[in-house]
Amino acid sequence: MFNLGRATDAQKEAITSVNGPVLISAGPGTGKTFTLVQRIIYMIEELGIDPNHIFVATFTNKAAKELLTRISNELMSRNIKNINVNEMYVGTFHSLCYRIIRDNIEYSELNKNLIMMDAFDQQYFIYNHLQSDFEKIENIETILGERGVWKKAEILCTLFNGLTEEIIGPKRMIQLDSLQIKALGEAFQIYRGLLKESNRIDFSSIQSHCLGLLRNEPKLLQKYQEQFVYMMIDEYQDTNYIQEQLIFKLSKTNNICVVGDDDQALYRFRGATIRNILEFKNKFPKGECKEIKLVENFRSVPDIVDFYNKWMHETETDSFPPFKWDKFRLEKTIIPHKEKEIEAPAVLKVSERTEEKWHQKVLQTIRNLEGSILDYNQIAFLFNSVKSEEAKNLANFLEKNGVGVYSPRSNMFFEREEIRQMVGMLLLLFPNYCSDFQLGKHAEWLQSELESYYTECVGDALKLVRKNYNLSKWLKANQERHKHLEENLDYAFSGLFYELFQFDEFKFYMDTSLSKGISDQRPVRNMAIFSKLLAKFEYNHRISVFTHKNFQWVQTQFFNNFLRFLFSGGIEEYQDESEYAPKGCVSFLTIHQSKGMEFPIVFVGSLKRSPIKNTNPILERVKKYFSNRESFEPEEQIKIFDFWRLYYVAFSRAQDLLILACAEKEGRHGPAAQGRIPSIYFKPYYNSLIEYDSTQIDFNEYKFSLVKNADLKETYAFTTDISAYERCAMQYKMYRILGFSPVRDASTMFGSLVHETIEDVHRAVLRNEIDSITDKQIDVWFDENYKGLVDRQNSYLQPRTLETAKGQVKKYVDTHRDKWSHIQEAEVELSIIEPNFILKGQIDLLKTDGNDIEIMDFKAERKPTPEMLGQVEYDKKISQYRKQLQVYAYLIEQKYGVDVKRMRLYYTNEKEIDPYITFEKDNAEVDKVVNEFTSVVEHIQSKNFNQRTSNVHICRDCDMRFYCNRAK
Repeated sequence: MFNLGRATDAQKEAITSVNGPVLISAGPGTGKTFTLVQRIIYMIEELGIDPNHIFVATFTNKAAKELLTRISNELMSRNIKNINVNEMYVGTFHSLCYRIIRDNIEYSELNKNLIMMDAFDQQYFIYNHLQSDFEKIENIETILGERGVWKKAEILCTLFNGLTEEIIGPKRMIQLDSLQIKALGEAFQIYRGLLKESNRIDFSSIQSHCLGLLRNEPKLLQKYQEQFVYMMIDEYQDTNYIQEQLIFKLSKTNNICVVGDDDQALYRFRGATIRNILEFKNKFPKGECKEIKLVENFRSVPDIVDFYNKWMHETETDSFPPFKWDKFRLEKTIIPHKEKEIEAPAVLKVSERTEEKWHQKVLQTIRNLEGSILDYNQIAFLFNSVKSEEAKNLANFLEKNGVGVYSPRSNMFFEREEIRQMVGMLLLLFPNYCSDFQLGKHAEWLQSELESYYTECVGDALKLVRKNYNLSKWLKANQERHKHLEENLDYAFSGLFYELFQFDEFKFYMDTSLSKGISDQRPVRNMAIFSKLLAKFEYNHRISVFTHKNFQWVQTQFFNNFLRFLFSGGIEEYQDESEYAPKGCVSFLTIHQSKGMEFPIVFVGSLKRSPIKNTNPILERVKKYFSNRESFEPEEQIKIFDFWRLYYVAFSRAQDLLILACAEKEGRHGPAAQGRIPSIYFKPYYNSLIEYDSTQIDFNEYKFSLVKNADLKETYAFTTDISAYERCAMQYKMYRILGFSPVRDASTMFGSLVHETIEDVHRAVLRNEIDSITDKQIDVWFDENYKGLVDRQNSYLQPRTLETAKGQVKKYVDTHRDKWSHIQEAEVELSIIEPNFILKGQIDLLKTDGNDIEIMDFKAERKPTPEMLGQVEYDKKISQYRKQLQVYAYLIEQKYGVDVKRMRLYYTNEKEIDPYITFEKDNAEVDKVVNEFTSVVEHIQSKNFNQRTSNVHICRDCDMRFYCNRAK
């Protein structure tokens, strides 16, 4: 019998209710993730369901990683082996849709190497096309108004994303009489065309492309319907219309289990709709959908549970306009699992009449807590926005008084010393621009705030220059070169950025040990983020080097526009997913950011707020014309509902102590907020609380929990992790761990081009389209792949090199044309579950020859020989490949229940000798190899990155050669 362990009766019912539609209404702290994990294990172990038939959609990447970690740990604890976690579709909707697109790209209008845009990329892309494409549309001013160009781009982003998520296309909009909606339709049509032309995809259109594939390709839809027999959707209250369509399109069994809490619905502003969870049962015949309520809270002490229950239930008071939830809430009352152990109240308020006194009182409260907690990370402050003056002023005050604050979303990036110094050095490196901005010639673009910031940055950089003769000498040489540029250079901004790390003032940041806390790591993490921003600019403008022609334009575009937009929009700092809350700091989080988290002690701020409407009027108009659904919640009630849900989430994060905190000063909202803080909406709850007084309340009476262990199991790949670390641990640290963006070179493009085109050949074979594999079709695949790689990497290959690459593909096809029937599978993903990590890999080709199974890996290079590399390097290289293939063979045997006889490397660029290197399967070596790889992962996880390569060829192509003093 399946061991259900500590599960409650409600959880047991949820775990074992597998067939048919199920709605699990899971309140805060009721063991939702535990239930999901056990449900999946129950399906695999007890019911024998193939993991390949399970589809699990989560809301965030972190939630997906946590789910995979807990699934793999549970599999190990139950001694369930031979489960390839890669076979399970577990991830966010966007990642799962992207996986479907990627695996079936040949059916899509997109090409391989499609370019994924984040929010900034999308807005910057629209900005770059604003004048040439969008502002020419008749009546577009009815949408954009008289605003700055960056704001106009932001408006179009919001509208395009909203239309995509509501599945509203431009054709019907263009035919409407409304001048505004017609203009929007034309803009949307142009935008879609620009995306297709440049092979780009934005975040919201990932799902629409996936839905389009399923609608347009019946065979593909049938394949996935047969595969996804069981579907589980987490955080269902935060799904949107297109996600609901995807769910019901993919499922033909109706084995759909949705999990969520309508009281914690927060993402209407991103297109989410509460009706998905409230109307879920109505999608099926009456009585068919089982509803299970998880209401026993394991997180919070009774006082806290009582407080947020009261918040949701007592909404008809004399203090503010009363309202009823009616049918727009699933009725529930959360029940505390914990018993009340102390008399002291677990919900308090901390207030003062002025901001200054309030800061002092909050600090003193933290000081009083120090004797009862082990670390500051047990304390979290929640705000509607950590960018608000309330949050930033409090954070600055606490840090000045010795309390570290972790607030990555407070937009402090450009205020950090290391970033001011780097921006200042870049300004000084371009003396013509620097002189012009100081003379006010760019004032119209920069405006006073950014102009003052640049002045401050230059001042900070000059302090460094005056202290370091070598830095001063290097700067002057570059200034002289840049002042009268008459030739093309071999670098752009990124090249200069990396050169600066040869100097102690910047090397100091890079030397930071990753064993230190997040506050100490912040400078080097910010430098890595800055490298990515430079890479974005150079990528978006196709800038690989400075030339005599582009030099002046590039400078003004970078400083006047690109950095200005980043500065105005703000940049988030690094967030470490491996730690639940960084040690030595209190956490400052937005309420949205805190969703799904819990802390022993929670301060809730932003109590001056009142309900505000948070919908886009243009989108609302379009939806009324074209949406397939009538409006759901009463329009006048939406802002009230959303306000209540937001603070319900805030209050329910606390485990042992909840503190409502504010300075009770005059509010800015006049009569609407009754002139005081907190606003009228908090008054009845706030006024019922006891003010914290250290003479009356002793925190030593409380029993504060420790911060939850994140326990996220990382995934490591053979090539990008194991081999990369062994090649050079320092390089691995900089690129893979810290995330510095390398200056790309063309060396990787050749191999990618050959590999991708051979992959196209294999895909055609597996689709039983062998007759299509002609020289003409190979040319088509090759050219499409090259175009995609050029767009993606901003690199080009010489015509002769292109012919060589294409020749390698055609040679492979010619020599294997009579063996296509041996191909069993291509691009096979595999994984090993270890106690502390997941090791994964991908095999290029799986073949059969009679009863023999063979795996093959492709190398787009000449076959190495001892004469070419030297005997030591040759043995090292071949040994690494052999070890990797031995483990791949082992995993194939586990997955398919077959014996692998041979493992082969095929060198596509070998013309003179046998292009193969063949290894025989050696079972005795597998355990040894797995242990070796485990040892490498342990070094990575222990943050041991001191080893540096002695191979001059590796150093020559590495941007970190300046930092490592190996540039020469």
